[in-house]
Order: sequence, then C-alpha cells, then structure tokens
Amino acid sequence: MLNKAVVFFLLIFIHVSCLANDNLDLGVPSTNGQLVDRIGYAFLYSEKHEQPLWVSYKLTKAEVRNKVAKRKDNFRLDPVIKTGSATIADYKGSGYDRGHLAPAADMAWSKKAMSESFLLTNMSPQVPALNRGMWRILEEQIRKRALKEKELYIITGPIIRPNYKTIGPNKVTVPQWYYKIIVDYHQPEIKALAFMIPNRKPQKSLQSFAVSIDKLEE
Repeated sequence: MLNKAVVFFLLIFIHVSCLANDNLDLGVPSTNGQLVDRIGYAFLYSEKHEQPLWVSYKLTKAEVRNKVAKRKDNFRLDPVIKTGSATIADYKGSGYDRGHLAPAADMAWSKKAMSESFLLTNMSPQVPALNRGMWRILEEQIRKRALKEKELYIITGPIIRPNYKTIGPNKVTVPQWYYKIIVDYHQPEIKALAFMIPNRKPQKSLQSFAVSIDKLEE
C-alpha cells in the first residue's frame, strides 16, 4: 500500500505550490523521516527501511537536452543522514542492484546533480531484470515525454508490504513493488500518469502496469 499521505498530496498539489525549490514544487507528501532537498531532487529518508519513502523532482525539456555530466557510478554513503545511510556493504553479494529512484540520466544537466544521484540514499534494492529492463525503459519514456511536454514533475518510491525481506548489515528493506507518478501540472489541463511495477522480472508489458492514482491506495 502506498502511503495515503502521498496520494492525498497528489490530489491537492495544485493548491500547495508554495515552496521555492522546484523539487518540492507541489508540496511535501509526508514527513515521517529525514527530509533532504538536493540540487536535483528531494527525498524523505526512512531509517527503518534504509531508503527513501519517496523521491520527487522536476524534469524540464531544457534539462533533458543539456547533458553536461557523464555517469561515473560513484556509489557512496550519504553523510547528511543523521542516523547513517545504507552502505556499499549492504548491497554487496545480495543479488540486488542499487536501483536509482531519481535516475542518473535525469541529472545529466549538472555535474553536482549527477554525482548526488549516486548517494546511497537515492537507491533501493531492485531485481536486476527490473532495474536494467522495464524500470530503465520507463525512465527513458519519461525523458521523451519531458521533451514533448516541456516540464514534468515526478514522484517515485518503494511500496513496502508486510513480510518483506532485508539485505546487508543495515537490514535494507527489499520492496515488493515500486511506484512512479508523472505529473504535467500546468493549466489548463492537469495530467497525471502512474505506474505500479513489481520488484521482479516483468512478465507483462509496461502499459499493463499503468494504474490510476486511486489504485495506489489499495
């Protein structure tokens, strides 16, 4: 189940666009954790699960076109987390990828944003077939959509249900599902699209995982 606070936030976002930073342009969906706002994205970190409960950021046409940073795979712990973030050791030998929630390719417009996307607070344990397959395809489609729509707002994160497994010394939670919500929130027509994808090798097409915002509450 997706946190209902996130869903509620999505339903009222047009009325709460009061924060200065673009990554939180639609407000803050939930504050049950440590909130961090970086140059390229914002997130709420959960000490219990050692990963973000959500990541949000704005993606513009100009950012997609302006590729100034190259990927360097500089995975590392995040020193700003008061309780300590997940570490490289948590993922080593686990069989799971360090899956980006804010994609590195979406941060190529800035060397700093690209580098920060490799902090382990932007990662979640993903099955390799998902991370390197359908999840990557979805990220690519969002960038193409940003070129067309000029500006999008993305909210993404894990869906964690009971009886989850953990990996590593810090017991990083392995989510059963992931969600991604894409919002074009400019008038006159506000458009939103959501996906709910299982953390396993996909057996269906990407479109079969498209859902309504209401579905994320179930």
